[in-house]
Amino acid sequence: MNRFTLMAGVLIAQAIVAVAAAQDSSLLLVRPTQSANGATLQNSSFMYQALPPEAMNQPLKVESIITVLVDYRSVMQSEGNGESTKIGAFSSVLTDWIAFDGKSIFPAAQRRGDPTIAGTLNSQYRADSSIEQREALTFPIACKVVDIRPNGNLVIEGRRSIEVNEEVWVTYLMGTAPRQQIGPDLTIRDNAITDLNIRKYEEGAVRDGYSRGWLSRWYGKTKAF
Repeated sequence: MNRFTLMAGVLIAQAIVAVAAAQDSSLLLVRPTQSANGATLQNSSFMYQALPPEAMNQPLKVESIITVLVDYRSVMQSEGNGESTKIGAFSSVLTDWIAFDGKSIFPAAQRRGDPTIAGTLNSQYRADSSIEQREALTFPIACKVVDIRPNGNLVIEGRRSIEVNEEVWVTYLMGTAPRQQIGPDLTIRDNAITDLNIRKYEEGAVRDGYSRGWLSRWYGKTKAF
């Protein structure tokens, strides 16, 4: 019985070695198949799914809509002071004068003394000013392509209005966007837009609370003193 088992094991081992040798020789003789374009997700991934037509990149043309991501931040700080002091003194005495009798001009006597003018000027001016201003605008806005330049740049324009009860916010954007800076999802950042023009208007109780009156605006522009 043991002898029969030993012989069966030897035969099985020889069969395995023969199969392995046959596989090795076939791998050496047959070159692996490879796609002409190389491995891609389309021909090598079992999870690949083609995008629907509406999700594919569409050519940009007039009336196309893109999204502009606005992230504008500005910080300005300025300090200044000025000081001016002027002191002046003057004195003037008229020692000689002339008279005319209709025929000739002759020196006139100063019977009440020589006229004298004297004065002192003292002027002092001092001004201190300090300005610190911080501005930030962060919002996305959809813009429409209104024109296409000969070099391919897109002239875009967008307007957004939000009204909540008495509060109204109106945002307007216009500029020229390079076509190559627009991403596959049709978005572009504001720092890539030339001739950028952003306007923001507010109306309502909040705006009325911190806005200046007409008299204050007039005085701030004229500044007589």
